[in-house]
Amino acid sequence: MLRTILLLALSNVFMTFAWYGHLKSLQDKPLYIAILVSWAIAFFEYCLQVPGNRIGYEFFSLAQLKIIQEVITLIVFVAFSYFFMKQRLNWNLLWAGLCMLGAVFFIFREGAGG
Repeated sequence: MLRTILLLALSNVFMTFAWYGHLKSLQDKPLYIAILVSWAIAFFEYCLQVPGNRIGYEFFSLAQLKIIQEVITLIVFVAFSYFFMKQRLNWNLLWAGLCMLGAVFFIFREGAGG
């Protein structure tokens, strides 16, 4: 199970850079360059995400895998926003995190795994 979470976390780092990294580092480049670079980064995201989900499906339901991914996405996105994009953190991120905790509770409570 830990291997699944690690693979999904690493894949999410690549995904976040593929989706948003070009906004900072390729802003002065043509759009097609940003697309090609993003696709190249996304390749590595898929190389981690696909096996992560395959391995995880042995232990987690589909709904649980999705919630795990969403929690990881929020954590990675907050770190990326703060450290790479130099965005200020705000209360809305905290509230979003609390909503995600609610989703985790409901999807992982006994009998709710899907």
